[in-house]
Amino acid sequence: MDAVDRQLIQALRENGRASYAELGRLVGLSGPSVTDRINRLEAAGVITGYRATVDAASLGLGVTALIGIQLSDAVDHDDVAYRLRDLSEIEDCWFIAGEDSYMLKVRAPDVDGLEKTIRRLSGIVGVSRTRTTIVLSTKWENRVGELAEEV
Repeated sequence: MDAVDRQLIQALRENGRASYAELGRLVGLSGPSVTDRINRLEAAGVITGYRATVDAASLGLGVTALIGIQLSDAVDHDDVAYRLRDLSEIEDCWFIAGEDSYMLKVRAPDVDGLEKTIRRLSGIVGVSRTRTTIVLSTKWENRVGELAEEV
């Protein structure tokens, strides 16, 4: 991956709807050259997808929570991760180091909905404990920082 690839990735992170012509002007390449580079980055798994960022509250999901999950001893981590996928309220799931094994970002319509989600989580075989932090306000999400230079 060279400096032009990094510029393209940064531009797409900031505006995933930018046209190839617009990207080409930004990096000094033709549209077809940009298309080839982006196709190569997608095929290599560097670019993994494109999505719309939406306001969760406008979709009726007014409560955001971070939920840490502790697992029982000798549980199959992959099985728990597979079962977590069944809960559509989970927006993000990270396998982490520390007291908890997983950290989840959950969206719910209200506190009652969050409570139902926590109950469902607690019912998953292998989950021994959950720890929930309710988000009071969001200062920013999906922050796009500058890419680090290759060393």
